[in-house]
Amino acid sequence: MKTMQMPKELRPLLEFAEASASETLVLTEKRRPVAALLSLRRVDRESLALSRSPEFWRIIETARKEIRAGKTITLEALERKYAAPAPNKRMQPTRQKRARG
Repeated sequence: MKTMQMPKELRPLLEFAEASASETLVLTEKRRPVAALLSLRRVDRESLALSRSPEFWRIIETARKEIRAGKTITLEALERKYAAPAPNKRMQPTRQKRARG
């Protein structure tokens, strides 16, 4: 993601984007959208980067399809499947030698 200092000439656009915090300002040329400007006051960079990632959206869509198909698992089942194994009682901690001094 590139960042740049906002030129003074475009300051009114920045003020407009900040004033309409929940709206996206779409810039057009000959009635065709060419860019968008939105306020990032309440958006972190990670969320912004993920929202633009095709791979992330493929993962989300796959998960949504699995949920719609009923392919879900309960928290209890996950805990049973991935629970840490019980400690081996035959294994004892090794004794540390005393420091001689």
